[in-house]
Amino acid sequence: MIKSMTGFGRCEMAENDRKFTVEIKSVNHRYLDVSIKLPKALNFFESSIRSELKSYISRGKVDVYVSYEDFSEKTSVVCYHRELAEEYLRYLRRMGEEFGLENDVRVSTLSRFPEIFTMEEAGVDQEELWKELLGALTGAARMFVDTRVAEGEHLKCDLIEKLDGMRQRVDFISERSPQIVAQYRRKLEERVRELLADTAVDEGRLLTEVTIFADKVCVDEEIVRLYSHIETTRKTLLEGGAIGRKLDFIAQEMNREANTILSKSTDLEISNCAIELKTEIEKVREQIQNIE
Repeated sequence: MIKSMTGFGRCEMAENDRKFTVEIKSVNHRYLDVSIKLPKALNFFESSIRSELKSYISRGKVDVYVSYEDFSEKTSVVCYHRELAEEYLRYLRRMGEEFGLENDVRVSTLSRFPEIFTMEEAGVDQEELWKELLGALTGAARMFVDTRVAEGEHLKCDLIEKLDGMRQRVDFISERSPQIVAQYRRKLEERVRELLADTAVDEGRLLTEVTIFADKVCVDEEIVRLYSHIETTRKTLLEGGAIGRKLDFIAQEMNREANTILSKSTDLEISNCAIELKTEIEKVREQIQNIE
């Protein structure tokens, strides 16, 4: 099977008063480029998420969005910083002595100073947290891969259909090319007879001219290579796998052969067919850009 580089997956899992939601989206890209947006509380899982995704994705620009909600009663705890309170109190006493002021500091007064009490997130078991996050990540990744595979099947069918059309055009060029040489020989012979009137035609000279012309317009090698590239592309599509880069290279080679045929052509029908062939190859290349 082949995979498109366009995909989407989403999974939501709730367990132990915690809910994780993971969304994965991707578009075309030459390499694998993963961007992960995490809540601050889960930042330490970014490396693990990247490693996990590599088993599902090999190419594409991938955006991963993770949201996390904790519904447990004890999500935060109050922390008392005794050392800081002691330091505040020491300086207040010192101020009273230096300025001759009454030290009327009460506990309620001291507690209002910055950072004496702070709210901090309750400690969580990271292993347990990762296990729950991994469940949502795996669910989203599997859905993501399924959408890529489904789109990949559509791409495969469309590409095979386009390959059939390309082969028909190559068949036409293959059949038409020998006719061009025969037509050239007839026209050249008629022209020579008109010019020489009753004088005998030099068959050897005529053959030489026809041979030179045939050599200039011969596209046999290009046709053979195009047939080979078309069949290789078809076979690769049926085999599946991560074939995007390989197919892109083959499409470039097909375009090069079509350009050569067009540059050698002296026949309007072959020229038009070569232009149509180039158009189909370009469509194939555009589709190939979507394959992983």
